Amino acid sequence: MEDHAASFEVNRALWNARTRHHVGSKFYDVEGFLRGANSLGAHEMELLGDVRGKRLLHLQCHFGQDTLSLARMGAEVTGLDLSDAAIAEARELAARAGLDAAFMVANVLDPQPAFEGRFDIIFTSYGVLGWLPDLGPWARNIARWLKPGGRLVLVEFHPAVWMFNNEFTEVTYSYFNKQRIEEVEQGTYADTSAPIALPSHTWNHPLSASITALLEAGLRIDGFQELDGSPHDCFANTVRGADGLYRIRGMEGKLPMVFSVVASLRDLR
Repeated sequence: MEDHAASFEVNRALWNARTRHHVGSKFYDVEGFLRGANSLGAHEMELLGDVRGKRLLHLQCHFGQDTLSLARMGAEVTGLDLSDAAIAEARELAARAGLDAAFMVANVLDPQPAFEGRFDIIFTSYGVLGWLPDLGPWARNIARWLKPGGRLVLVEFHPAVWMFNNEFTEVTYSYFNKQRIEEVEQGTYADTSAPIALPSHTWNHPLSASITALLEAGLRIDGFQELDGSPHDCFANTVRGADGLYRIRGMEGKLPMVFSVVASLRDLR
């Protein structure tokens, strides 16, 4: 049996190191955010809708830009992340931006009794599921933490993307979650020259795993989409389309890059 606790500590160390480089990177453009830029993309904005007055939980929030963008939009937000360095930066960013948000260091798979039945919306996006060995506990926590009738908005890189090597020159990994993937991360997607060379432990999950976990946890799938472009230029060999989305050169229009799920907790009252 795999030692998932050890994997989480490996990944925490990686994200703590990444955070130090991300906060000053052009990719995240913190200064632009402090001047009022919204870090959320058009697709997730459309799916989220009007969040004013909503109690919202942002899972795997990194250093809080999206969380604080939601606070600017009028939500009462809580951000959660495994990385203590990221949460420290999130709190600092909130203070610099003059925004009210709660942040906590926690594993998204762990129980949080204070969260149960509390949230109108749970949001999570881009590069989140691959850090989880099992989506069952993730989905069950979401179901516990939502109010009856509350919504999950998940926007994620498509699992087909994670089949390739980093250069997108060959299929290297199974589409299915058959094993833990151990790699040494050189640099980071936000700064490829960053002096980081640390291990990562990740898992591939087919679309069926995400959908089935949510259904088995008692959620209803209200919407599902697949997109052929990414709003974030965080992969190798990309080309930017006229629509502003990034695609892998030579695979434009052929490779799914992003998928989204909107699900709701059935109101049994």
